[in-house]
Amino acid sequence: MKVSYASHGGQAAGLFVQRPPVVVDAATLDPTRASELKSLVDAAIAAPSPAARSDKTRDEMSYTITVQDDGHETRLSQSDTTMSAEFRRLLDWLRHHPGS
Repeated sequence: MKVSYASHGGQAAGLFVQRPPVVVDAATLDPTRASELKSLVDAAIAAPSPAARSDKTRDEMSYTITVQDDGHETRLSQSDTTMSAEFRRLLDWLRHHPGS
């Protein structure tokens, strides 16, 4: 399983335009971290869809997490103001274990 994330928008949008997504390959992780990542991914995918984005928050950041597993690709996209708790936990884990 490979999991990647990219940031979009916000007031610093220009900083993220040329930045490639962060990719974590579970095959390179120790078994404990790989299991933790899988649990977080499963929870984020199973979480209810976020509320619709408000037009009042044009400068908010949005994030796309892409999961590639066994030939299937799942994309999750959420923003700062509509993010589920499960998506937030996965995003935080990816930020603290970049390219683990």
